[in-house]
Amino acid sequence: MPGFGKADKKPDFDYNVEGYANHLDAFLKARNVETADLVLHDFGGPWGLAWAVGNVERVKSITLFNIGIMRGYRWHYAARIWRTPLLGEFSMLTTTRWGFQKLMEVGNPRGLPQAFVDRMYGDFDSGTKRAVLRLYRATDNIDEMASAAQELFPPKDIPNLVVWGKADPYVPWKFAAQQRDYFPSAEIHYLDDSGHWPFVDNEPACSALFLPFLERVTATDP
Repeated sequence: MPGFGKADKKPDFDYNVEGYANHLDAFLKARNVETADLVLHDFGGPWGLAWAVGNVERVKSITLFNIGIMRGYRWHYAARIWRTPLLGEFSMLTTTRWGFQKLMEVGNPRGLPQAFVDRMYGDFDSGTKRAVLRLYRATDNIDEMASAAQELFPPKDIPNLVVWGKADPYVPWKFAAQQRDYFPSAEIHYLDDSGHWPFVDNEPACSALFLPFLERVTATDP
């Protein structure tokens, strides 16, 4: 997505939830994708769910890794720093490889592969830092789509898989159960010793849950 990884990091992109939802919509339309199985994590949750609210008939399934529709969510400590003018810029300016490494050790009892951490730090350039600050500051209520989702999602009973690492210091696992308010048939699984990236620190467990689910929901695809 724009601003992250190796994607474009243009200053004039709309670095907010609506901007990313619109980007996803344009991406799918450009490739003639009529229906989608969404797999969402971190800020991908608000982006994908915002798109789903506006395109509910095009959603075949939604898989959520440590994210969801979260009523009453309060920003984690890093987000509060990023949302604060000057303090956010200072934190970005002073981020070092050593500090980034230590941050990635917080809330990840299983540890993260060094190659994964190195790749994240390598992608955390000035463009991504700018995108992070703009995105967090443009998002006051991460659960703002809750009301619309409450009205649109339950009648459709969208197939939903929720996998949550319970050691996550950023997005508490208590929000996992809330997903049944929006997805009545939600399949919810907890990984006790996983953190914010369960698909990285425990890929076998995540694959054992996700792949059978995806096979079931795509069984009728042409």
